Amino acid sequence: MGSFSIWHWLILILVVLLLFGRGKISDLMGDMAKGIKSFKKGLADEPDAEAAENAKSIEQKSAESAKAEPEKAKS
Repeated sequence: MGSFSIWHWLILILVVLLLFGRGKISDLMGDMAKGIKSFKKGLADEPDAEAAENAKSIEQKSAESAKAEPEKAKS
């Protein structure tokens, strides 16, 4: 009683195809695939950008500490 029979699924698929049409469903799946690909590409690009940002912040900190050392020596 809790699960659907094969006839229920076939009728449901037929109704969905009649309402949306084959073209709209394939377009929707294509758009979803493009979205997933761009999301994966964004995740792959993120570590490189984060590493570059970390390297810049380390360089800035070392430059600031190098400037602070001569000032401490003068005091």
